[in-house]
Amino acid sequence: MAKQKVLVTGGCGYIGSHTIVDLLENGYEVISADNLFNADESALDGIEAITGQRVLNYRVDLADRKAARSVFEEQPDLAGVIHFAAFKFVGESVQKPLLYFRNNLNSLINVLEGMALFGVPHFIFSSSCSVYGNARALPVTEETPWQEAESAYARTKQMGEHIVRDFIRAQPGQQSILLRYFNPAGAHPSARLGEAPTVPATNLVPVITEVAIGKREELVVFGNDYNTRDGSCVRDYIHVMDLARAHTLALQRLEAGKDREACEVYNLGIGEGVTVLEAIAAFENATGQALRYRIGPRRPGDVEAIYTNYDRAARHLGWTPRYGIEEIMRTAWAWEQARTAVTS
Repeated sequence: MAKQKVLVTGGCGYIGSHTIVDLLENGYEVISADNLFNADESALDGIEAITGQRVLNYRVDLADRKAARSVFEEQPDLAGVIHFAAFKFVGESVQKPLLYFRNNLNSLINVLEGMALFGVPHFIFSSSCSVYGNARALPVTEETPWQEAESAYARTKQMGEHIVRDFIRAQPGQQSILLRYFNPAGAHPSARLGEAPTVPATNLVPVITEVAIGKREELVVFGNDYNTRDGSCVRDYIHVMDLARAHTLALQRLEAGKDREACEVYNLGIGEGVTVLEAIAAFENATGQALRYRIGPRRPGDVEAIYTNYDRAARHLGWTPRYGIEEIMRTAWAWEQARTAVTS
């Protein structure tokens, strides 16, 4: 039987590239579409080194309707789409909301339009825990009511979910799964693939590793006056390969016709909250590296605390996380050392 062909948008990015590895290792043929705004095709080299397979990438801006459609025209036999392509910097989105609305929503609409035109049946949407805002009770579940979005980025995820639901409702025979993930971190255990943004990183773990290796002077902890156990924000960190595996399992669920609804939603996280200061301690314990950091003011757009209950994903996807916070830090540090050695 021929391999099922899947389009991964944002395939050269952090989560997209790791998901491609998992898809290839599970027998899929994969096509990428990435305009390389915050990624580099060196990720394709890492994928090839791990899997032995070279993935084709279309360098297109999916927010451009004509460019997005051209991918579907050249790949008319797609079995599914996993959509990662989006701007993701919370702070930037607060300052430039229209940029985020234009890019994230237009690219989503154009991809869905391509699916409708060419009859692509299955869609996995990269959503986010940010849709919950400052949740009133923890851990959050898929039924937790949404609060006001704390950033334009978060609002694009809220709006994106509504767009997908309305699209699926109007397209009989097409199914979707919305994956709300928490804080992806870590790297492939081979240290051949990891987080390598082409613009300065803002996520905690890559900032930690860049400080430890000397690329940055120090780490700024944004606030120590939150109502948490040590005053710093609480997050649920999930290893990127655990996250990648969930996308493959979600696609397999759709293909097997096991979905109960045309559009399902799952939270993906370790199920534990870790404060910023605890994450720093976990890095130091896992690697033996002391980290230079200082306390700074709160950052606009940050929520105080968020972590999940992943019971639904365990029941319906057969998914459970394999890595904890120290494994996340250990693989992230190995990746940082490997990529720095190549460029130095």
